[in-house]
Amino acid sequence: MIYQGKALSASFLEDGIAELCFDAQSDSVNKFNRLTLQELDEATRALAEEPGVKGVLVTSAKDVFIVGADITEFTGLFKLSDTELREWLSHANGVFSRFEDLSVPTVAAINGIALGGGYEMCLACDFRVMSSSAVVGLPEVKLGINPGFGGTVRLPRLIGCDNAMLWAATGDQKRADAALKDGGVDAVVAPELVKKSALDLLKQCLAGKFDFQARRDEKKSPVKLNEIERMMAFTTGKALIAQQAGKNMPAPLTVAKSMERNAGFNRDDAIEVEIDHFIKLARTPQAAALIGIFLNDQAVNKTAKAYAKEGGEVKQAAVLGAGIMGGGIAYQSAYKGTPILMKDIADQGLQLGMKEAGKLLSKRVARGKMAPEKMAAVLSSIRPTLTYDGFDSADVVVEAVVENPKVKQAVLAETEQHLRDDAVLASNTSTISISFLAQALKRPENFCGMHFFNPVHAMPLVEVIRGEKTSESTVARVVKYALKMGKTPIVVNDCPGFFVNRVLFPYFAGFNMLVRDGVDFRRIDRVMENFGMPMGPAYLMDVVGIDTCKHAAAVMAEGFPDRMQHDFKGVSDAMFDAKRLGQKNGLGFYAYQEDAKGKPRKTEDEQALAIAAAVATGKVEVSDEDILARMMLPMCIETVRCLDEGIVSSPADADMGLIMGIGFPVFRGGAIRYIDQMGAATFCELADRYAELGKLYQATDSLRSMAADKNSFFG
Repeated sequence: MIYQGKALSASFLEDGIAELCFDAQSDSVNKFNRLTLQELDEATRALAEEPGVKGVLVTSAKDVFIVGADITEFTGLFKLSDTELREWLSHANGVFSRFEDLSVPTVAAINGIALGGGYEMCLACDFRVMSSSAVVGLPEVKLGINPGFGGTVRLPRLIGCDNAMLWAATGDQKRADAALKDGGVDAVVAPELVKKSALDLLKQCLAGKFDFQARRDEKKSPVKLNEIERMMAFTTGKALIAQQAGKNMPAPLTVAKSMERNAGFNRDDAIEVEIDHFIKLARTPQAAALIGIFLNDQAVNKTAKAYAKEGGEVKQAAVLGAGIMGGGIAYQSAYKGTPILMKDIADQGLQLGMKEAGKLLSKRVARGKMAPEKMAAVLSSIRPTLTYDGFDSADVVVEAVVENPKVKQAVLAETEQHLRDDAVLASNTSTISISFLAQALKRPENFCGMHFFNPVHAMPLVEVIRGEKTSESTVARVVKYALKMGKTPIVVNDCPGFFVNRVLFPYFAGFNMLVRDGVDFRRIDRVMENFGMPMGPAYLMDVVGIDTCKHAAAVMAEGFPDRMQHDFKGVSDAMFDAKRLGQKNGLGFYAYQEDAKGKPRKTEDEQALAIAAAVATGKVEVSDEDILARMMLPMCIETVRCLDEGIVSSPADADMGLIMGIGFPVFRGGAIRYIDQMGAATFCELADRYAELGKLYQATDSLRSMAADKNSFFG
């Protein structure tokens, strides 16, 4: 044994060949945390001092190679001063460079995932052999930062500036064929042959068949392009990256700029350039938000998996109602491996549901993501039926009929009679109280909400709603089913609108009030889209359906009359009265016609503008900042109310619910992180400026206490 640590070891594999094996004792995967970095430094020094070492094979004892840096350490690192962070990054890069500078050839055997720091470890090796099932890449931009362990230096010198910019600026994971084509790895072999093939390559280096020193020198030298070639490559690349990334995501373009600036330097000086850009990005609010999302996502998934452990088996599912939503639920269940019964009261409904499932599957086949025989197998696991035949074998039944309380109660009560005593019944309602619907059931403890978002196949979130009498085992079963469907479930407590819709409708209320005050709805859409929303509020209402919004708004007003009832006719009500329902009938705030791909294309409409002008009772002068504040304050304050009331259990759940449920901008991290980044005191001061608009704009006592104590939600 040359070196033994808790995260990696070095020992002789054969005569003269040492194996540096990553195998974290305290984790199921290998990560680059402080311990691993320290031990890599110690192992590298030990290898350099061991007289018998002629070559080093880098391997992993895990199913993955190295998944990347330990992101849980980032929040601590980013609290360091610029000087301290630079010292740490310089030290870390010194470790990688010392390994690269070993006097013997090095080969990485990439048996699984090698991302971020994991792939940067591979880049520090002379050659890379990759499993056909592995993936590699530099995904740091998805955390709002650039690679920090030499990725922007070694990769362009290895695969060319054009390819390297795209790899690092998109953060995409590269499968074996793409990585080999671009030159990011030197060979691709079957998984069981990775170590043997890497060892063979190392022996060929020792035999002089491959010049490892020449390969190494290339990585350590300036990029082999003259000034004009560099200018052409980077000018074109930066323009493309800036267009795709947009103005709210600085990391992709900064990565390209880092590569451009370091291209003319040798390795050590180039790494200093990379460190400059890393520190710059580490200070951005986008990095804090995106890293926060990563950590929140881990927390949400950890909670869901804990529920799922108690969820029992979900071998057979059923859905009631075979419309677009029912068909989407059936598709998602079957596609992810849980066979499903799809019941409706008419053949026409069943045909619609099967058509929806077939359409989604056909798209996958057309894109080469599914074989035709797989499509046939998935479709065959959806069984359309007009009766309850087979429902006695269902573990979970999801009701997805019309959003009418009486209809839902009647369907649920009838269905319950055909289920096993231990079967779980769930409603896909988006607004109706779960406790109210449960009043029609004999076993209310076996009932909860399972709120999917439309379209089911595309939206990752599922709200699992606990009613007054819902048992924890019922919640656990539905959480497990949601996970099996490939969704992210968040457990919330019952209230009008649950969590996402309850928070969304104060946002819509802010919109209606702005239009009442004479603000052009097109301008409001532009401001919110510039803020980062995928679509402005008027456009969003058109997509959701103005009739759907009107129904939900009535539920919200009844449930929260102190702040969600209004004493004026809102523009959304006026659109409904004019039978403008949005995309579903081609007329809403905008007019819609199908484009060449059959998708609705938005155009401005004079009648909609006239309707908006007719409901305006005033004409106030507002800045874009005023519009943003009047839209965001109600949403953020209502989110805090949901936390205060225990509707949602944590700030992480709240923010992830908004990001996955309504498309809250990821680079802002969610409504709670938005408050944190502004600061509770500043947020309360902003709310006070608009408090006369009503209770929707009045900061909660909890926010004022947080402001007084100088606390934050995420610490």
